[in-house]
Amino acid sequence: MSAEPTRREAALGWLVIYAKGVCMGIADAVPGVSGGTIALITGVYERLIGAITAVSPGRLRDLLSAVVPGEDRDTAWRAVAEMDLVFLVVLGTGVVTAVVTVTRLVDTALETIPVLTFGFFFGLIGASAVVLWSDVHLDTRGRIAAAVTGFVVAFVVSGQAAATFGHRPLVTFFAGMIAVSALVLPGISGSLILILIGQYEFMIGTLREAVDGVLAAALGGTVPGLGPSLVTVGTFVTGAFVGLFTTSHVVRWALSRRREATLAFLVSLIVGALRAPVADVGRRLAEANRSWTPELAGTFLAAAVVGGAVVLLVERSTSLGLDAEESETT
Repeated sequence: MSAEPTRREAALGWLVIYAKGVCMGIADAVPGVSGGTIALITGVYERLIGAITAVSPGRLRDLLSAVVPGEDRDTAWRAVAEMDLVFLVVLGTGVVTAVVTVTRLVDTALETIPVLTFGFFFGLIGASAVVLWSDVHLDTRGRIAAAVTGFVVAFVVSGQAAATFGHRPLVTFFAGMIAVSALVLPGISGSLILILIGQYEFMIGTLREAVDGVLAAALGGTVPGLGPSLVTVGTFVTGAFVGLFTTSHVVRWALSRRREATLAFLVSLIVGALRAPVADVGRRLAEANRSWTPELAGTFLAAAVVGGAVVLLVERSTSLGLDAEESETT
């Protein structure tokens, strides 16, 4: 009799973890708000980082021993527990669910209301920079140099990256590697990084094609051209998986050894990236033989205000959550 409520409580606990993953995925699908920030708000950030950093070649080898005849299964289960693998899978499933759903909406919005959508992105990005800037201290030459470098790199790359880099498989792989590092950076959005390197629109459009194709195939339909979309998504996911256990460690190392300079670089990168949404709107207007008008500029700025307000509300929630945790510990 006592075991049944325990199972229900465990199931409810994993459902809550899944829901937190969904919230992180919603944030990751749009530039500006970071999945890492949502992880902080929902109280899973430290567990997430602990689980990620616990993954090692040795533990993965122990995990694979479960499929080898004659090997000790206890070793595999111990590896599962040490890496908190069930937590990673449940949380990751929530993230993927939300990303697939939200990016479909974003893809539609980019096609139907691009000025409003990019304006909203501009507000998300700008407010993120404002929020994070309070942690930046430009009081040494090294930190100033890092800030200038971050801004220049982002400003130069923004708006030109898609034409420069293209969408070759190697670019897609490295885009996944870089974007996933945002999981360990509260305040830095993976989608923002994709916008910066000119891969955001391409990836959400490709993801939509792949999901639609898989659903159509599952229902017995024929989907020409599904293979390339699946290969692209698979390449990105592979890059993200590799980056999760490589790039994220590099970022954590940089923050632990050169925190102020790293923050100066990253926040300035966000400021420089503000060019990207404006450039994207300009490109779309040029393709339609149109140009900026006062009305379009007003629409863009109004959407930016809404986007900025969203980030400030999230930041306020983060602050309240951290204050509550501090009061409980004292």
